[in-house]
Amino acid sequence: MEARGTPRMRGALAVMAAVALLFTLSVAVAPERAAAAAVLVSQGKPATASSTEAPFTAPSAVDGDTSTRWSSGFTDDEWIRIDLGASTSIGQVVLNWEAAYAKGYRLEVSDNGADWRTIHSTTTGTGGVETLTVSGTGRYIRMHGTERATPWGYSLHEFQVYSTTGGTAPGDDVLLSYGRTGSASTSQHDGTCWECSPDKAFDRDPASRWATSPEGGWTDPGWIAVDLGARAEINRVILQWDPAYARAYRIEVSDNGTDWTTIHSTTTGTGFKETLDVSGTGRHVRLYATQRSGEYGYSLWEFQVWGTGGAPIPAPPLPADPTYDRLVFSDEFNGPAGAAPDPAKWVPETGTGPNNELEYYTNNKNAAQDGNGSLVLEARREATPGSACPPDPLSGSTTCQYTSARLNTYGKFQFTYGRVEARIKVSGTQGLWPAFWMLGADYFDKGRPWPYTGEIDIMEHVGKEPNTTYSTLHAPAYNGAAGYGAPYSLPGGANFADGFHTFAVDWNSKGMTFRVDGNVTHTVDKEELESTRGPWVFDHDFFLILNNAVGGDWPGPPDATTRFPQKMSIDYIKVWQ
Repeated sequence: MEARGTPRMRGALAVMAAVALLFTLSVAVAPERAAAAAVLVSQGKPATASSTEAPFTAPSAVDGDTSTRWSSGFTDDEWIRIDLGASTSIGQVVLNWEAAYAKGYRLEVSDNGADWRTIHSTTTGTGGVETLTVSGTGRYIRMHGTERATPWGYSLHEFQVYSTTGGTAPGDDVLLSYGRTGSASTSQHDGTCWECSPDKAFDRDPASRWATSPEGGWTDPGWIAVDLGARAEINRVILQWDPAYARAYRIEVSDNGTDWTTIHSTTTGTGFKETLDVSGTGRHVRLYATQRSGEYGYSLWEFQVWGTGGAPIPAPPLPADPTYDRLVFSDEFNGPAGAAPDPAKWVPETGTGPNNELEYYTNNKNAAQDGNGSLVLEARREATPGSACPPDPLSGSTTCQYTSARLNTYGKFQFTYGRVEARIKVSGTQGLWPAFWMLGADYFDKGRPWPYTGEIDIMEHVGKEPNTTYSTLHAPAYNGAAGYGAPYSLPGGANFADGFHTFAVDWNSKGMTFRVDGNVTHTVDKEELESTRGPWVFDHDFFLILNNAVGGDWPGPPDATTRFPQKMSIDYIKVWQ
């Protein structure tokens, strides 16, 4: 594996992304799901109901498939019950309602399936996806509907029940620090590191972080502490460092936040990810750093405290790892010649591209199905009056001299984990840059800048390297030319633009495997990545992107050898989970 790549951020927030790229210490604040997770205990367990509207049976609400559902009879007093198999501590319930939802309902637990205790009730249910923090213990749990919101009954796509611990580590430790109150010697909040407050080290979001302030904080010592809410046995601390790490530091515990006892110390801190086995007792845990690794201060993406006791807050759970046998998205582009991409699946992005690209993306003027089972994104040499691009070296004009197409699935289809596969014939020739890639949905959901969203490049090709494609990951700690990826070259120096090739990635909570024509080209192990490059930021929803760029920092501009038009043809795209 080698670190290759180039900045691939494009779109409506391109200016914001470019600013973010200039500062390696910047951060954003959208919550992402990450390593440790609450345990999903309901999936596949026996489920029964007071009534069923055939064929929508109770087991369909615990099968992990949001395309199936349970539906009740059309009365108010109806319920669905899950047998968890053993007495279980419950900390979170997720109700994924169909349109027929409950305005009033109770969540109840029972040891014997007959005597019920209420752990949550409401008369103002909202439908949609309701994520409820609860506290209760029992073998059985049920949703007992008391007031329908529609003339129909009650209907749930999924009834998910999670254990209360917020996840376990070896030795059955609990993540104690998630969501707890943090404090620090100083914290940074400026244009290069906005909202780098102490709580960002405890939000289990690997793309947000705490950093000491340049004004008085880029000195020794510096510290960050967390209040666990109650006294706890501390067995493990995980530090995910930004490049501004500590060579020398102590891990300390305290009952009152004032008097500290050291339970670990080192003068040979390594940075990146450090997992420390410790032993101590206290309500407060502090990292007290005494020697910086460089000219900056101290900065942590994550400061996780594991143990028993305390007052743990259940962290949002990760989705289940895929089995790769359920097709959740497919487009085979079988429309008639000239038909636009399916608007139920694809959104055209318009305007100029980032990365000093020279094209103007049109509203499907350059994207059409060819009548032979392919979608074609065509790059043309044609000016767009009123537009502005970097100077075109062939004409000298700063009016965009090329048009092309860029499409995404945001708002139509986004997902976490799966197998993504596409059969593509790339455009060729100097100055062309076709790509098939994914971007974190929080780019649009939260306005989060690149590279904090994460980016997964399944295929990039630059015309000046006709026999090579690249697969690359981009994240806050590794992006642009320092992205984490690898090239793949066709045997015998063959040109990728001469035919169709299949590009794929398998993606789960432990890593990714990239393939070209079935050949493994790049393997990403999450643990190795975190220990050598920086945080893994890929445990949240992403959407698909296709584009055929002209020019840009990596491929360079067209020259006298470039021929237009240039077509990027896509035979199919499929996603399995």
